[in-house]
Amino acid sequence: MSSLEPAAVNPQMSNQAHLSSNADAKFVVQFWGVRGKIAATGKQTIRYGGNTPCLEMRVGDKRLIFDGGTGLRILGNNLLRQMPVEAYIFFTQTEIDRIQGVPFFVPAFIKGNCFHIYGAAASNGASIKQSLSDQMTPPNFPVPIQVMQSDLKFYDLTPGDTVTLGEIEIETCLTKDSLKTIGYRVTWDGHTAVYVTCAEHNLKASDKNLLHLVRQADLLIYDSASNSQETADCGLHGQSVKSCADELEPWDNCFWQTCVETAHTAGVKQVVMSCYEPDYNDDFLDLMEQQIQSAFPNSLLAREGMILSVF
Repeated sequence: MSSLEPAAVNPQMSNQAHLSSNADAKFVVQFWGVRGKIAATGKQTIRYGGNTPCLEMRVGDKRLIFDGGTGLRILGNNLLRQMPVEAYIFFTQTEIDRIQGVPFFVPAFIKGNCFHIYGAAASNGASIKQSLSDQMTPPNFPVPIQVMQSDLKFYDLTPGDTVTLGEIEIETCLTKDSLKTIGYRVTWDGHTAVYVTCAEHNLKASDKNLLHLVRQADLLIYDSASNSQETADCGLHGQSVKSCADELEPWDNCFWQTCVETAHTAGVKQVVMSCYEPDYNDDFLDLMEQQIQSAFPNSLLAREGMILSVF
C-alpha cells in the first residue's frame, strides 16, 4: 500500500449512547448527519435526525471529517465558535448526499481556516476537486468554489492508500466498485474506529479486504440503509418500504445483516449503524435497532448529535 503524507451540536438532537464517558476522551466520534440519499425532515424523524451523512472524529489534536452531506452545514456552524479551524475531510464517494453540504460549509469561506480534502476519483474519472467544483458551478449553485477564502488542499486517493497524519494512521479500502466508494480505518494510540458506507449487497463477511479493514476495531460505523426483509411497513408516511436488493440496486446500499456477520468474524467490539433510508421513520428505526441488538448485543443506531468516546 502506498502512503500519503499531506504537503502542506445540533441542539435539536440529544447526545446519547456513549461508548464510555467522554469528558476526558482523546478519540471522540460525533454524528452530524445520519440519512442516506436525501434529507428527511419532519416530526417522524426528529429522534434519529434527517440530515445526510457527516461524521466527525476528534483524534488527539486533529479533527477528521467524513463525508459532506447536509450535516456538514450544522458542523460548520458549530466550528464558527472555534476558529481558526484546520480539519481533514475524507469523502467516501461523490454521490450528491455525500457532498451537498459543501457549498453551505461556512468555515470554508473564511480566510485563515485550512481544510485538507481527500477522495478517490469518481466513476466518471473526476477527481475529488473536480467533483466538488462541478457541484458549485452555475446553474447548479451561484457561487463557485473559488470564492471560498480558506486554504483548500486537495489529495487524490486510490483505494488501498494509507494516509498518515502524525501518529494517526488512516487505511482505505474499496467497498463499492460501481460508485468507487472508499471505507476508512482510523487508528491512533492503539485504538481504532472504522467507517464503512455503501458496501456491495453481495459483499460477504468472507471478503478479505473488508475483514482486514475492520479487524479488531473498537468501533465499526456501518451503512445500514437497508433491511434484508422483503418489505418494511413503518415508512415515513406508513407506506410499504421496499428493501429488496434486486429492485433497489444500484440506489440501495448495504444490509445490516452483512455488517453483523462481518463484525462477528473480524472481532469488532462495537457496531453503530447509520445512513438510513429517508423513508424510515423513528418508530421503524427503533424496531431495526432491536433486531440488530438481538444479533449483536453491543450495537446501536446512530442519532444525529450523538457523541461516542472510542478512547
